[in-house]
Amino acid sequence: MTDTPEPRPALAYHLTPGTGPTIVFLPGYASDMTGTKALALEAWAKQNGRAFLRFDYGGCGQSEGAFEDQTLTGWRDDVVAMLERLAGGPAVLVGSSLGGWLMLLVARDRPDLVAGLVGVAPAPDFTDWGFTTDEKLKILGEGRVTRASPYGPEPTLYTNAFWTSGEANRLMFGQIAIDVPVRLVQGQLDRDVPWTRTARLAELLRSADVQTVLVKDGDHRLSRDADIAAIVRAVEDVIARL
Repeated sequence: MTDTPEPRPALAYHLTPGTGPTIVFLPGYASDMTGTKALALEAWAKQNGRAFLRFDYGGCGQSEGAFEDQTLTGWRDDVVAMLERLAGGPAVLVGSSLGGWLMLLVARDRPDLVAGLVGVAPAPDFTDWGFTTDEKLKILGEGRVTRASPYGPEPTLYTNAFWTSGEANRLMFGQIAIDVPVRLVQGQLDRDVPWTRTARLAELLRSADVQTVLVKDGDHRLSRDADIAAIVRAVEDVIARL
């Protein structure tokens, strides 16, 4: 990492002790550790005696900090701090949407902390492809843009600080230097992350042990029972390769 880490807020977390490697859930943008996938994976981990960690990034959920002050690199540093402090060795990261971008950055920059990856509708580089030209101009001109959220009553805020941080940490311009087992689970009806981008991500990963599961009728949430089952199978498959 070439940039100097910024001071980070205190983070809220839940750690389930058990057999390693620790499975660590990374939520999506403006999400938190109480989502359906995080809790379902925690329940599975408890049933199977597996170590599991879920936490809130700075400015999210129960963690300290203001959401509007956060950046992609700040949240990446939160992931690194949690792994160093709590994982007890290389972990299996399960990254949902934005969490999928964060897991890739951490696996590339700190391979000593990562044993395997499971991406759930991963969204690397979404500051590049996830905004309209008008939205980008508004972010640059006014410093922020908001969107109505399909997941709750409050609009979702995107700041210039976050967008700039994202643009400085894009990954999908060439081979991505990650060598651990990777499983990607992606819905083909996802309106936020086109499934073709996940297929392209699989191509760019340097690891030879990469598999992509396409859920034909799956949307971005991938929170139905069958979706959760597919994610659990992906986690089990990664663990079996270690």
